[in-house]
Amino acid sequence: MQEKYQKIRLLTEEEKYKEALSFNEDLLKDYPKDDTLWYLRGNIYKKQELWQQAIDSYTEAISLNRQSPATTMRRICIDILNFYDKTMYNP
Repeated sequence: MQEKYQKIRLLTEEEKYKEALSFNEDLLKDYPKDDTLWYLRGNIYKKQELWQQAIDSYTEAISLNRQSPATTMRRICIDILNFYDKTMYNP
């Protein structure tokens, strides 16, 4: 399975998001309880700045494994969405 995870990581790094997501989703059909696949799915979405899909994927990974690195990534996505820069505010 490690080779499959690595393929998803590589495709994501190469910005081949559609291919990475398709491969990931095919694997999730066979391994729906694999928290690493959900975590990697979140990473694909995060790279595309699809925040809600990333958060949803990370949340699923966390529900399957409380120790998942998705915990940190989910918090980062939420922090990004909650970011408020007062210097950019024009009343």
